[in-house]
Amino acid sequence: MTSSEKDEERILWISLLAGAAFAVAEFINAMFTHSQSVLMDAAYDSSELVVIILTLFLTPLFHRPISEKRPYGFLQAESVFVIIKNFMLLSVSLGLMANSLTLALSGGKRVDGNSIALFQIVLGIASLVVYLIMAGLNRSLSSPTVKAELFGWKLDIRYSMGMACAFFGSTFLDRTPLAFLSPYFDQIVAIAIVIGMLPENIKMLWASIQDVFLFAPGEELVEKVKEICEPQLQQFGFESLFYDITRTGRKIWISVYFKIEEENLPVRRLEKASETVQAALEEQIPDSVSELILMPDESGLPKEVGCPL
Repeated sequence: MTSSEKDEERILWISLLAGAAFAVAEFINAMFTHSQSVLMDAAYDSSELVVIILTLFLTPLFHRPISEKRPYGFLQAESVFVIIKNFMLLSVSLGLMANSLTLALSGGKRVDGNSIALFQIVLGIASLVVYLIMAGLNRSLSSPTVKAELFGWKLDIRYSMGMACAFFGSTFLDRTPLAFLSPYFDQIVAIAIVIGMLPENIKMLWASIQDVFLFAPGEELVEKVKEICEPQLQQFGFESLFYDITRTGRKIWISVYFKIEEENLPVRRLEKASETVQAALEEQIPDSVSELILMPDESGLPKEVGCPL
């Protein structure tokens, strides 16, 4: 097992153990405060635990080398797994939002805002500590699975701090003309947080779907690849024609089609150019694999590759 694999496994274990502790604490707090928003957080974290456990078993597959039978290895399986995870989070969020709406329509429920606020502050600080530890270990990795975990912890931090501020503020509602909102405040907060999380959740889901179906990556990545490759190609006299970029899981496959003015292309020159381009890409885009492909000349016949040396 490589050092990157060990770091990835360590991050997942940290996320699993911390998530289990948080879920237990949230369920206990929800029982005592009868808070729908705290219950939603507990259910969300519990669904995350199931995914993390499965991820720990499947992660070794993502590091297996490619072969003729599996040209992309098991990397597409990682994208499928991230899709499943995001669908789970999406379904849990929407289900709990529907439950909150039902409760609000039936008259709402008053909760102890101060107790919930204090609990969420402690939870938010603890979530921040876990996130910083995981982010520190993730500096040398480019794993979509770990990125999804970090995104989940960022949501936890926002959720906890947002709830703390909201429930501290709710204690003053009874002294204002908005006192009639007090029984509905818990449900309103829960629904607002779900709505706030949906755009990022859908964005990650769509990115994984694109990977599975081998859609072209975003314009930002394409431009970055071009900025890295163009100077390297120019120093060898290669003129790029177009780029074929595919992302599967954590791996990015880059094919650069080019042409030359000369009639012949020495093999050593092509090898040196390939090594130079690959080294430049690896420096800025980890887990990228590149190849240079010579296009035919105007007659439609391929130029000679290999002579002279």
